[in-house]
Amino acid sequence: MGQKINPLGFRLGTTQSHHSLWFAEPKQFPAGLREDEKIRDCIKNYVQKNMKISSDSEGIVRIEITKAIDLIEVLIYMAFPNLLIESGTQPIKELRKNVEKKINPVNQKLKITFKKIEKPYGQPKILAQYIAFQLKNRVPFRKAMKKAIELSEETDIKGIQIQIAGRLGGKEMARVEWIREGRVPLQTIRAKIDYCSYTVPTIHGSLGIKIWIFIDEE
Repeated sequence: MGQKINPLGFRLGTTQSHHSLWFAEPKQFPAGLREDEKIRDCIKNYVQKNMKISSDSEGIVRIEITKAIDLIEVLIYMAFPNLLIESGTQPIKELRKNVEKKINPVNQKLKITFKKIEKPYGQPKILAQYIAFQLKNRVPFRKAMKKAIELSEETDIKGIQIQIAGRLGGKEMARVEWIREGRVPLQTIRAKIDYCSYTVPTIHGSLGIKIWIFIDEE
């Protein structure tokens, strides 16, 4: 079971919580989901376009959306928010205007805040973006995985597993390679597991990156 279900959905209500918190009538629920998707896409496109960073990583760990009757709160967890703020613009005001144009909120105010992640390389999405950038630059996949594990060991995680699937090294036949350091108890519900699935396009085809990080056990 630990390999056949999303580790985050498997632990909802125990060690994981939803990234969108709001209530809607059944008929209005699809529109609410589409609105969340528009907000997240707009934020990711803006941040990726305006950040002064050498890779195509936007540095966003997750986006939490909380909706009330008269307010939409968006909390952006970022690994490198200073790179966006140093771009010389007013990122929060400009970003809020872009999102408001995209969703056209009715009788609702939009509030956007940033929160910095203190140890970015303890986040699977940041590590996946790092590996993707290395693979695009023709770095051998084993070297990229080992370097990502070295970066993660500087944080307080208890275990990490990295898997890459596809035409690795330009080979004709696709295969799966993985590496693990420490414990990663995927079948234990009380174990707090962070997970990311990331796709990186290469000249030989798309490669799939999956990262599991064992943070703690309750």
